[in-house]
Amino acid sequence: MAFAKADSVHHPSHYADGWSNGAEVIDLTENLPFNRGNAIKYLCRAGKKNDELEDLRKAAWYVNREIERMGAAK
Repeated sequence: MAFAKADSVHHPSHYADGWSNGAEVIDLTENLPFNRGNAIKYLCRAGKKNDELEDLRKAAWYVNREIERMGAAK
C-alpha cells in the first residue's frame, strides 16, 4: 500500500527518515516481543521527534523491563 511521504499516521517521517533501504521501524519491530520492539523504536527515532536523551532513556526503560521479565521467568 503506497502512502504519501507526509502521512503522519501511516508513514511518519520520524520512523522512516535515514534508512537507505526504505525500511521503516515497523518493519524491524513488528515481529519482536513488545518490550524489545519498543526499545528498538525509541533507539531508531532518538532525537527525530522528541528530546534525544529522553528517547534513549525510554529505550533503556524497555530494555530493563524486558530483562526483569526474563529474570522473573527463570
